Amino acid sequence: MKREILSVTGMSCNGCEQNVENALQHIDGVTRVDADHEGDTVEIIVEDDVADDDLHTAIERAGYDVAV
Repeated sequence: MKREILSVTGMSCNGCEQNVENALQHIDGVTRVDADHEGDTVEIIVEDDVADDDLHTAIERAGYDVAV
């Protein structure tokens, strides 16, 4: 397991947080997601074999940007 904190821009409310969390929870190997629109971050607990690209793609498909 690994813990990642990603910077995500474009979240402005609790609904945005929920959108990002839902998108990430559909990825196999993601065990916990906590988005924070005020801090522009998403904390994710994932299995070691989950690719960062998969996480970034899910966030972008939900309509938000990942600051790399």
